Order: sequence, then structure tokens, then C-alpha cells
Amino acid sequence: MTPLTWLYVPGDRPHVVAKALTVGADVVVIDLEDAVAPDRKEYAREATAELLAEPQPVPVHVRVNALDGPSAAADLTAVASLPGVSGIRLPKVTSPEQVVRVAEETAPADGGAPVLHALLETALGIERAHAIASAHAALRSIALGEADLRADLGVRDDAGLDWSRSRVIVAARAAGLAPPAQSVHPDIRDLDALAASCAHGRALGFLGRAAIHPRQLPVIERAYLPTGEEIEEAETIVKAATTDQGAQALPDGRFIDAAVVAAARRTLSLARRK
Repeated sequence: MTPLTWLYVPGDRPHVVAKALTVGADVVVIDLEDAVAPDRKEYAREATAELLAEPQPVPVHVRVNALDGPSAAADLTAVASLPGVSGIRLPKVTSPEQVVRVAEETAPADGGAPVLHALLETALGIERAHAIASAHAALRSIALGEADLRADLGVRDDAGLDWSRSRVIVAARAAGLAPPAQSVHPDIRDLDALAASCAHGRALGFLGRAAIHPRQLPVIERAYLPTGEEIEEAETIVKAATTDQGAQALPDGRFIDAAVVAAARRTLSLARRK
């Protein structure tokens, strides 16, 4: 199933993590970085390692601390090989070499590679987006960390991030990765603003979104699931494509070709979540 929702929870609050595993998020992200105070880092790491010593009912990612900081190495050592870890999220990635180093250092002794996800949160990371996205087979996605990026760029208006958003979408596609998920919407009360932001993100090419509160999850899912009209249109396109090979026009005059058919099939695949 294509994930649409990623719920962030602080690693130093294991009771909150336990609840998060039951609220319907496609992926739970245990945060050892921004959500945890410096004097709680060690406890968060230990609590997370204890919880993830066993497989979990939903996929769980762990966001470790910044790779150039003092805590990242201990984080990776503690969690990279645990049975309950489905992926590791790397914050503030600025170079492909960082991805390669983490992939090699955390690779299991019996072969294979960990599943990594890179967050681009600086101007330098955005400039190197494609190189990072294609750095290693262990990397499965890239995404933005918009709060840090906004501060780094000095952006005051949300539209000022749209170029960076499009940049990571193009880089992910060029590297053969899944479409990026949107960064978190920080206001957990204004669900109308969240829905509008998701609609804008979907129009840009994002697929799904990270959340910081369970109440945001259904809003994100509704925004990213195809509507009944979109499903009907996709069914019409796919049905027409099965009757003829090559480009053709629908009864209403719209032209379809292989690219349009492929997009329609993606819509129908996503609709199966309903």
C-alpha cells in the first residue's frame, strides 16, 4: 500500500509513541532530533531501542539527530538493525557522501542495506538534490524539512518555498524514487489551512504528507486520495486504452497517449486504499 501519512512523535515520550502506533498513520516516525531536548537525547534513544527491539504493527521510521552532530553515531548504532525499524530518516542532509557513509556503516553483517530517507533542509541540500537522491540504493525517498529551510533561506511567504518544493519533486523522479511527501503543517488546529496546503502540494506533485498530530491524518488522506470524479475519469481512460493501441481521443475529444494512461493507472492504484 502506498503510504500517505507519516506521524511524527517524540522519542522521549514512549507512551505517546505507543498510542501513535494505533491511530491509523501509515508510518510512525519516532523523532530523536528536533522534538527532543538535549538533556533527553540519551533517554529517547534508549526508550526507542527498547520499544523497537520487537516488530511493530505498523512501519516505524526513526529520525536520528543531525549527521554532523554529537548524537547521530550513537543513534544509528542503537537503532539501525532493530527488528522494529522499517526505515531511518536522516535530517539536514547536504551531500551524497553522507548518505553513502550511513548506508555503509549501518549495513547488516549478512548483507543488504538499511532503508534510508533523506531530509533536505538547507540551500546546499536543495542544490544537491539529485546527487543526494541518487547517492545509494538504500535511499528510498527525499523530502523537505521546511521549517529549517525557511529559516536558512530567509523566506517569509509560503510561496517562497515552491521552487525548492518543485526541485525535490523533479530530483526524486529523475532518481527513480517515489514522489516526495510534504513537510509537516505546524498549526494542528487549523485543519482548513492544512487541507488547502495539501491541495497545493498535490498540484505540485507531492504524494502524502507528514503530520505532528493524529487529527491531521484524515485531512491529509482525504486530500491525497483521488476523488470519485478522478477515479471515474481514470477508469474511462484505462478502458479506452484497452480497446486500441497508441494515441487516441476520448468521446469528449480529449487526447490520450501512453503517459496519460500511465497516470490513470496510478490514480486507480491509489484509489484502492479507499
